[in-house]
Amino acid sequence: MLKGIIGRKLGMTQFFTEDASAQPVSVVEVEPGVVLEVKEYPDKKTVKMGFFEETKEKKIKKPLLGYFKKLNLPYFKIVREIELISQEPLETGKKIGVEILKEKDKIDIQGISKGKGFQGGMRRHNWAGQPGSHGSTTHRRIGSAGASAYPSRIVKGKTMPGHMGAEKVTIRNLEVLKVNTEKSLVFIKGSIPGNRNSLVFIKKKI
Repeated sequence: MLKGIIGRKLGMTQFFTEDASAQPVSVVEVEPGVVLEVKEYPDKKTVKMGFFEETKEKKIKKPLLGYFKKLNLPYFKIVREIELISQEPLETGKKIGVEILKEKDKIDIQGISKGKGFQGGMRRHNWAGQPGSHGSTTHRRIGSAGASAYPSRIVKGKTMPGHMGAEKVTIRNLEVLKVNTEKSLVFIKGSIPGNRNSLVFIKKKI
């Protein structure tokens, strides 16, 4: 069995519990991936998987193109190695999908967060801000950034305005509320990173 799988975030909805309280739910579509190759390392065993079949040959890079032709398999947009947590035999071309997940599984979700462009420090780093009245002209500005005499530079790691979002984010210990194997859907408690239709990596907690 694979330790994780790649899916596409469809959006959010809600479930109602027995006590009539609403539960926020993220919906992820998991198209079956195809086994390309099983690889063994000294400390682990992984499976190279192909996800999201691509029909146009011109969109595939040439090294991958030759690899797919050698295996006599369709072209895939994404190729990723995923750790194998059981020693079951896997043949090239076998499809693995949402069946690796079940209700009440604990998972980690990894994805690219929404991009928010250039933001000031108050939004980006939750600064308190400077005085708001009596002639202050620096309500939301950064103020002093560093010493001028020594070390005559800004120290690395100082929180400053800049690009916010569009970075890899992992949210841990989420729970699978429901798995729809017919439509290849996973319903996950809470929110997960990314825009609609963005790709996420679902990793099972062992």
